[in-house]
Amino acid sequence: MSLIELKDLSVAYGSSEVLSDVSLTVNQGEILTIVGPNGSGKTTLFRALIGSVKPSSGWIIRDKDLKIGYVPQRLHIGTTLPITVERFLRIQKNNAQISCQQALEKAGIQELAQKQVSDLSGGQFQRVMLASALLAEPNLLLLDEATQGLDQLGSADFYRQIEKVRTETNCAVIMISHELHVVMSTSDRVICLNGHICCEGTPEIVTSDPEYHALFGTGTDGQLALYRHHHNHVHDENCSHDHSEVAEQK
Repeated sequence: MSLIELKDLSVAYGSSEVLSDVSLTVNQGEILTIVGPNGSGKTTLFRALIGSVKPSSGWIIRDKDLKIGYVPQRLHIGTTLPITVERFLRIQKNNAQISCQQALEKAGIQELAQKQVSDLSGGQFQRVMLASALLAEPNLLLLDEATQGLDQLGSADFYRQIEKVRTETNCAVIMISHELHVVMSTSDRVICLNGHICCEGTPEIVTSDPEYHALFGTGTDGQLALYRHHHNHVHDENCSHDHSEVAEQK
């Protein structure tokens, strides 16, 4: 089932066009990775998906039941702020569908409920942000370089948890990251973005594409086997779209 669809989407800031004629469909249960150099429009694409920027042309079609959870690059909290993880989540739970404890369990950190936020490691805090995003039981998770600052093992561990969340909830996941060898090995589909979609497909197809090599070189070749997920998830590209068309057009 299609959760969100972009048709010929373009976004401009003033006279500067950041995205041009981007078309893509995100299906229930898939993990999609967006890669691209700095300034390629990745964050702008997320803002368009969330609805915080309007397209200069094109369409965004959203499923009537779409619920988005967002995990940002970072969130700055005062290091002296006396607040536990559970209290932090309770502040976030305006539209919560599940309890804080359930969200922590889904993020794999239920043991951290009473720990002070200021005492968390970077990886632990990103898991808390994941738990926060899961409170509303989203069917689409957006991760905007959510492991920035973590080491490779921490990043791989975080993305394994994302894969587990997808398996358990059947939510779709869209990830932005520069950690190509870690993130792409977790993905069902990859889109290489540089103001427009340069290439897309499975990680193996994208990393063999000349346009991908023009942007990133060949440094990640052979590293996609860091860990490769295996699942029985099947996507039907030709399934009927039972969704309302909340279209945005300029």
